[in-house]
Amino acid sequence: MQIVAFDFGTKKIGIAVGQTQTMTSSPLDIVFSKNNKINWDDIMAILEEWKPGLILVGKPLNMDGTDSDIMKKVDVFYKKLEKLAKVKCEYVDERLTSFEARQNLGELKTDLIDAHAAKILIDNWFNKS
Repeated sequence: MQIVAFDFGTKKIGIAVGQTQTMTSSPLDIVFSKNNKINWDDIMAILEEWKPGLILVGKPLNMDGTDSDIMKKVDVFYKKLEKLAKVKCEYVDERLTSFEARQNLGELKTDLIDAHAAKILIDNWFNKS
């Protein structure tokens, strides 16, 4: 089964893809918001291309497990994504994924951090499955 993961941000959304048969994942792309609005056209184009059986969305929690300030925006994104894609969606705890992505990439590829954070979401989901 194909998986597409989203690391939501208000300015950009990191996207990664994974495959359950091979248990592999790769960073895919970053979708930038336009005029402070989510670029749904680009997101839907990616979903049409990859045809996932599952969509993962990073759940931004504080270190103590409570919802972070951005959680309300992520929840709106999640619900609209689920409605538009008509595919099963799941939240994945995203605590420290951006930190881990920065450590893995170093200073050279900071533009890819969000897509790598989305890849880590898939890897974490694989490890819990």
